[in-house]
Amino acid sequence: MAKPVIGFIGLGLMGGNMVENLQKRGFDLIVMDLDPAAVKAVLDRGHATEAATPKALAEASDIVMLCLTTSDVVEKIVYGDEGVLAGIKEGGVLIDFGTSIPASTRKIGADLAAKGAGMIDAPLGRTPAHARDGLLNIMAAGDPATFDSVKPVLEQQGENVFYLGALGAGHVTKLINNFMGMTSVCAMSQAFAVAERAGVDRQQLFDIMSTGPSNSPFMAFCKNYAVDGVSDLGFSINNANKDLGYFLTMVEDMGTKAEIAEGTSSNLQAAVAKGMGDGNVPEIFDYFLKLET
Repeated sequence: MAKPVIGFIGLGLMGGNMVENLQKRGFDLIVMDLDPAAVKAVLDRGHATEAATPKALAEASDIVMLCLTTSDVVEKIVYGDEGVLAGIKEGGVLIDFGTSIPASTRKIGADLAAKGAGMIDAPLGRTPAHARDGLLNIMAAGDPATFDSVKPVLEQQGENVFYLGALGAGHVTKLINNFMGMTSVCAMSQAFAVAERAGVDRQQLFDIMSTGPSNSPFMAFCKNYAVDGVSDLGFSINNANKDLGYFLTMVEDMGTKAEIAEGTSSNLQAAVAKGMGDGNVPEIFDYFLKLET
């Protein structure tokens, strides 16, 4: 069976590496990005062309993939006059690899279905290096028949492809995952800051806590920054702040509240307001270290 033609919008660190992986596996790509250098890197590898608009990209693609920053950006790409919705073919599939608000995802899915097209939300776990090697964790959701139709391509991109049920469940799961992860980072970073203020050696605190059930990869990332000065968790405070905001929006849509998430979100917002947004999340240690009553 011939490989589907894939349209890919969003060639950032993650998306660019995902495209490189697909090219290595023999897929033909049609791409778009605001960064001409990112587009050129893809074109130079071959098996790829550039589209002028999302509509043109969708018209020429069997599967449209998005790896974008926010739900607002996704909606602009989908609903613009020259957007994906205007061009997607009957039987085409849109896959959103970003972290989006589930209610927005479901709305887009319904509008695509009205045109005879499908949608899968498939947020990602792991790193850009995993993306280049096709070893991502993919949290996919949507109509079962639509999922089955794109599963062979997803398996070229992910070592673990989880099917989670109805459209939106992938984004729900991703937001819960990021709420837990970013709350862990904030809590451990504040623990190191409090230890410093109390005169407790930060390395000894880590040695003690890491021998117990609190130990985790996130604790190690926090220790790497707070103790060793190495910032190696490639996820920014800006991104964490965005995801916690989306988590709280999702919870509000459910008619409930999440007070722990509100605390994490407040910390992240405060760090962003201090100009720390571009730093990796464990760097919030510096915010906590200077925090005054």
